[in-house]
Amino acid sequence: MLFYASTYSDIKQAGKDQVILLPLGAIEQHGPHLSVSTDTDIVTQLALQAEKALPDTVLLCPTLPYGSSHHHLAFGGTMSLAPELYTQVIIDLVQSLVLSGHQRIVLLNGHGGNITPVKQALAVLSKRFDASHQPTIALATYWELAGGVFGGEAPMESPALSHACEYETSLMLHLFPEKVWMDRVERAQRPERNGYIGWEDDEPYRGVTVFKQTEFISSNGSSGEPQLGTAQKGKHLFKHALQALVIFLESFKSWPLSENLTTKP
Repeated sequence: MLFYASTYSDIKQAGKDQVILLPLGAIEQHGPHLSVSTDTDIVTQLALQAEKALPDTVLLCPTLPYGSSHHHLAFGGTMSLAPELYTQVIIDLVQSLVLSGHQRIVLLNGHGGNITPVKQALAVLSKRFDASHQPTIALATYWELAGGVFGGEAPMESPALSHACEYETSLMLHLFPEKVWMDRVERAQRPERNGYIGWEDDEPYRGVTVFKQTEFISSNGSSGEPQLGTAQKGKHLFKHALQALVIFLESFKSWPLSENLTTKP
């Protein structure tokens, strides 16, 4: 069911057993060759196809198209909510759903910069509603949910999804080829490898995090190996991402609602 195409009575009748799916995107530069709508486009298509696959399970909300993208502001086309404001936006939107009686809510994320502020929002929402409403609210970032297919498994040739990279370029070539300009692709200049910090694509995560504005880690706003992107790779990635999402949503629907274990005899 599409949340935005339903009336109040339709949504209320859907009941507490359905999973509310709220996609989270971003509007930000994606190097010289991809649309600024890339993150929003990909996550929206995943959500729409998941709703089609599970029409009796999923209640699909409109995508929140703007994300936390301040680190991209040096490159044109970026529209960003500051992290602390983005956290509050998520709190307010999810609170609206919880107060409407919904207890199973999935935030389907399509932009890396959203992860930290959304986790902070989940902490606030847990403190606010665990005792009174007992919701289970999950953040699911699609490339993390899909696992190895976004971590260098064939047919992919670069080690991991990053930004305007082989992976996102391939997905957009599959889903929205009219929003990809392969004649503009160029491998960005990146900081030297140091064995610990991946700068989004060069090293595996080893527990060390350094945050830098994009212009300090990329000469043109992209990262990874966008020249390796193909529509066929994108079809492969989308298939596996959608499969992983559908499996998760089917499982999430059946999770028991949380109990306060200290009050049990």
